[in-house]
Amino acid sequence: MLKRKKHKMPTFVKTALNTAGLMSAYKERPPYQQNDYIWWINNAKREETKQKRLRQMLSELKKGNVYMKMRWSGK
Repeated sequence: MLKRKKHKMPTFVKTALNTAGLMSAYKERPPYQQNDYIWWINNAKREETKQKRLRQMLSELKKGNVYMKMRWSGK
């Protein structure tokens, strides 16, 4: 089984989650989703893209039933 590298949450993501009141929603997601979101945001080369991806993640966490634009049941 291949293990994924664990990505460290950048300060700007942590701040955005706390400001939006969505840190608990983030932590309720499975570890692979948390890690994927962080990698996806950090992997963007342009700051505008990072911010766009951050907004998408926050929106999906707020909705609760979406992960990377896909329907997610929460289980």
